[in-house]
Amino acid sequence: QVQVVESGGGLVQPGGSLRLSCATSGIIFSIYGMGWYRQAPGKQRELVASITRGGSANYADSVKGRFTIARDNAKKTVYLQMNSLKPDDTAVYYCNVQLGSVDYWGQGTQVTVSS
Repeated sequence: QVQVVESGGGLVQPGGSLRLSCATSGIIFSIYGMGWYRQAPGKQRELVASITRGGSANYADSVKGRFTIARDNAKKTVYLQMNSLKPDDTAVYYCNVQLGSVDYWGQGTQVTVSS
């Protein structure tokens, strides 16, 4: 059974940092690309960052230079390091893996950037 579990969210002041983790099980993690998405209240879910099985990363323009996605195949975990956080980064952050035509999502972790 595929499981995707996010952690690491919280309340942080503008300019602060957080590191999100996404632990997976039930998949051969090393052969799949992974993605981090976020959804703010009243907005559509958007792709924040993705990483291929080979480690190549892509970022939304809004987070380039501030966020870094990384993977640890031994731990079957993908990370999202978020620096210089802004109030606009406030959202529920979700981890995603697509197996064929099926998307698997975690339950999400809340990130709130506020003074």
